[in-house]
Amino acid sequence: MTKKNIFKLLSALLTIVMLVTVFAGCAGNKAGSGDPSEISGTPHVQVTMEKGGSFVIELYPEYAPETVANFLKLVNEGFYNGLTFHRVIDGFMAQGGDPNGDGSGGSGKEIYGEFSNNGFTRNTLSHTRGVVSMARSPYSMDSASSQFFICYTDDCASLDGDYAAFGKVIEGMEVVDSFLKVERVIGGDGSESSPVEPIVMKEVKVITEGA
Repeated sequence: MTKKNIFKLLSALLTIVMLVTVFAGCAGNKAGSGDPSEISGTPHVQVTMEKGGSFVIELYPEYAPETVANFLKLVNEGFYNGLTFHRVIDGFMAQGGDPNGDGSGGSGKEIYGEFSNNGFTRNTLSHTRGVVSMARSPYSMDSASSQFFICYTDDCASLDGDYAAFGKVIEGMEVVDSFLKVERVIGGDGSESSPVEPIVMKEVKVITEGA
């Protein structure tokens, strides 16, 4: 092979490497890469249930940027696919997103609690009906990971300032309401909470990344 041909071959290989690098960088910059600064517009996530029906969550990074970035990252990784709503309480909320299915698990990463009683005053989103917020340990403000809950009533506003609300169900709230029809066992607080038959999220995916 002549020096001229070797040079052409090296140039072609260099071009391919550069293109791969560019495309890889673009893929990493989509909403949900884990960096709050990379989120633009108003992302929407669709949750399709195993037994039919779906609902759409509108996310609000302006209130809780790190929380939204973490949630989108897990959604894009397929983390929530096949997980359940393990805690459903009348007049209160439905909680899911635990890989252990019993409220004890998470993604392996904990995030900063973006709420006022933890020094984060930007989050003024109130826990009203349909609002989505992060569950956490009562013993640590920075222990939220993957578990989230959806408020059934405006009475959840009592949680304002103590939990990071970050989105709202804008379509299909009737699907979330249907969880209340599932037979449940009595929890430690005396309320019906743990579904006898699992309420499974078949697929959770981002449907729009900007408005």
